[in-house]
Amino acid sequence: MTSNSIIETLLNRKSIRKYTDQVPADEVVETVVRAGQQAPFAYQMGSLLLSRHRDHNPFKAPLFFIICVDSHRHEAIMAHRGWQMVQNDLSLLLLGIQDAALMAENMVIAAESVGMGSCFLGGVPYQAARYVEQFNLPPRVFPLVGLAMGYPAENPPPRPRYPLDFAMFEGQYPQFSQSQVERAATEMDRGYLSQDYYRQRKAMIRLEGERQETFTYDTYSWTEHISRKTGQWGESPDVLLNQFARCGFHIPGFDGSEQD
Repeated sequence: MTSNSIIETLLNRKSIRKYTDQVPADEVVETVVRAGQQAPFAYQMGSLLLSRHRDHNPFKAPLFFIICVDSHRHEAIMAHRGWQMVQNDLSLLLLGIQDAALMAENMVIAAESVGMGSCFLGGVPYQAARYVEQFNLPPRVFPLVGLAMGYPAENPPPRPRYPLDFAMFEGQYPQFSQSQVERAATEMDRGYLSQDYYRQRKAMIRLEGERQETFTYDTYSWTEHISRKTGQWGESPDVLLNQFARCGFHIPGFDGSEQD
């Protein structure tokens, strides 16, 4: 592959869960945030909350950002121009999630380029009401993802990814052969097992229901881990829909309101 400093930064990125005591300077924080703002956007609906209280931050990181879908700010601009929102919340959330996600990724790469590390926390949307209270959020702001950040006190290897032929499909989406699925799963699992990832974190998810445990940390790896998550948890959308509603976003037909 072609290589340069940006490509190397992207390919070497990994989640950091241990941080030094060094506090990032305000200039560094501003640089990371401004880089985030320059991400592509549809409506520029990504905004940030920041906590510097490391005793309360995940992993005791010196910085903890929460990237939000922010229609409150957008609607303030609309009101300034004499407009009111008519776009449905599902469309608005979809485009706002794109904006916020791209902003978050720009921040991650900017942080890496100045020697910092980070870790995403994907459970933030399920605790949205908590952040509404903590940050006194107005309606129409939805906490999308958390981002712990600081100077790394660890140097884990980059984590495995699917092989390219299981990630990019040119011309048309393929019918996967069993051997292709097996090869992709094996490549992912072999990579995580070689790093002893789940044993070190003691992160085997317990089985629910009638399934009998057949895995040990010698065989338990990413594909079984992610399958247990999506095969056991989150069957009902109600928890997430309630969090959307708590933040002032309503999805017709799924929150008790009438469909058009």
